[in-house]
Amino acid sequence: MLSEQLKDVFLKSKDPFTDIIGQEDAKKAIKSALLMNRHILIVGAPGIGKTTLAKNIAKLLPDIEVNEGCSYHCTIENPVCPSCKQDKKKKTVKLLGEKRFVRVQGSPDLTVEDLLGDIDPIKALKFGPLSLEAFTPGKIFKANNGVLFFDELNRCPEKLQNALLQVLEERKATIGSYDIDFDINFVFIGTMNPEDSSTEKLSDVLLDRFDIVYMDYPESIEIEKKIVVTKGKKLASVSDELLTLIAYFVRLLRADEKLEKKPSVRASIGLYERSQSNALLNGRKNIQFEDIKDVLVSVLSHRIRLKPSVRYLESVENYISEKFHKNVEGTKWQNHLEEEKTGDLR
Repeated sequence: MLSEQLKDVFLKSKDPFTDIIGQEDAKKAIKSALLMNRHILIVGAPGIGKTTLAKNIAKLLPDIEVNEGCSYHCTIENPVCPSCKQDKKKKTVKLLGEKRFVRVQGSPDLTVEDLLGDIDPIKALKFGPLSLEAFTPGKIFKANNGVLFFDELNRCPEKLQNALLQVLEERKATIGSYDIDFDINFVFIGTMNPEDSSTEKLSDVLLDRFDIVYMDYPESIEIEKKIVVTKGKKLASVSDELLTLIAYFVRLLRADEKLEKKPSVRASIGLYERSQSNALLNGRKNIQFEDIKDVLVSVLSHRIRLKPSVRYLESVENYISEKFHKNVEGTKWQNHLEEEKTGDLR
C-alpha cells in the first residue's frame, strides 16, 4: 500500500509539502487522510495550489523498480497485467515518484474509455478483438503505483462518475469486454471548484468515497508575498513596498462584497511579472508605481466578476480603476494593512 510508503515521510517530517507555502490546515488534513489510505477531494477556488499540492504528494513517493515498457507500472513483486504475470524475468527500470503522477482533466467530453482503456482496432485485427494484446490501458492503469490526479472532477458526465465507483471502493478496475479484474494501487486525488456553476453535480454515492479537504486563499499578506516571489519570474527589481502594494490590492479585491468572482494568487503573480516587463520596456531595471497601475486592467479584468447588482451599472474596467484610485492613489495605503490583519477590509 502506498500509505505505508508515505507513513515514514509524514511522521518524520513536520512539513514534507515544500512546494506549497502556507495552507497548514490543508496539509495536515491531507497527511491524516493519506495515512489511512483514503481518497481525497480538494475543494477550493482556482489558483490556490491544488494541483501543486497533488504533484508534491507524488514527489514524496519512493522510487520503485518497474518492468520496462509496462503501461501498468508493474513491479517484479506485484505484477498486475497479464504480460508481466506471464513473463516475470523482464528487465526493470527505476521510476521516480513524480514520474508516476497521472493527470486527468475533467470535461464534459471525457469518456469511460479515456479512463479505463479501449480496444486498439489495428491490434484487434492482428490479435483478435477480445485478446488482451488489443487492449490499450487508460489512465487509471497508468497511475498504478502512483498518483491519479483528477482535476475538476465535477466537470465529468454522470456516466464517467459511475465508472469510478468500483475503482474507488474496491481499488479494482473491470474491463467490460473481458471477464478480468485488475487490482490497482494508487493515491486518488480529485479537485473541485465549488463556485463553478457550469458543472455536473457529484452524486452522493460518489462523494461518499472521499474525504474532503478545503483550501482557501493565502492566510496572510506575508505568505502571499512569499508565494509571488517564489513562483513569479524575476526580470527587474521590485521593492518590498511595491510588492506589498500588489498583494494588498489583490487581497482588497478578495474582500470586496461587490465581487462574486475573486482574484487568485495568479493575479498577484501577474501584477508582479507584468509590472517588471513594463519597467524593462521603459528602460528601467526597477519597477515604479506607474508600472503597476498601467497593467491593472489587463491582469485583473478577466479574473474578477462583479455581482449582477453592480455589473449593470459599471464596467469591470472602471471598477478596478476606481477601486485602485480610492484605496491606493492619493492615500496612504500602508495604513490599510492594519485593517487587512484584523479582517476589516472594505
